Amino acid sequence: MKLLVPVKRVIDYNVKPRIKMDGSGVDLANVKMSMNPFDEIAVEEAIRLKEKGVATEIVVVSIGPAKAQETLRTALAMGADRAILVTTDAEVEPLAVAKLLKGIVAEENPGMVILGKQAIDDDANQTGQMLAALLGWAQGTFASKVEVAGETVNVTREVDGGLETVALKLPAIVTTDLRLNEPRYASLPNIMKAKSKPLAQKTPADYGVDVAPRLATLKVAEPAKRQAGIKVADVDALIDKLKDMGVVA
Repeated sequence: MKLLVPVKRVIDYNVKPRIKMDGSGVDLANVKMSMNPFDEIAVEEAIRLKEKGVATEIVVVSIGPAKAQETLRTALAMGADRAILVTTDAEVEPLAVAKLLKGIVAEENPGMVILGKQAIDDDANQTGQMLAALLGWAQGTFASKVEVAGETVNVTREVDGGLETVALKLPAIVTTDLRLNEPRYASLPNIMKAKSKPLAQKTPADYGVDVAPRLATLKVAEPAKRQAGIKVADVDALIDKLKDMGVVA
């Protein structure tokens, strides 16, 4: 079975984003970029499935600027077999990403698509669900455990009440949560090998997809700073303070 793993290039999770002076968006100039952490978990899970003999090939794909090749090379160094980069400098929205992935799925014919549940830059949490709808495939979201058995994949997912296990008929879409696994570090020999692994470059036009934005960002602003707390002497003083603030009647 072939696995398709979409990955996204985002601001490194250790970096504090800066807002542009005009409030039009996040400043990406001279900022460290890396693979979206949820997608990194998806790559690791695909590699583990291959190590178990469930998968035969792992194809990673990214949609973004030419610099996204670095993200794909990281996935290749972890253990993916080849990569596809759909080059565009536009800010691609989840629906357009899903449409592009649908075209790639038609070309590659994977048995399963594994991707992060969301990207940490927009937190949209939409691409996996949209792709499942476009393909008409079963979907298991927020996966904390993935087990493939024949033509079925059992996905344990986190829900409000605890854990839920769903059985999906392959081919299927799986989106990964934080507790699924801990991604490995790429070794130096694998980083060197990744430089020679195949990386195909495409454009949105190759798949007949219009990536023009359907949404307009009106303003981006930092959240209000948290105000300092106060100390009260006892419960009665706490209740009086809450009444003054209008929290309790």
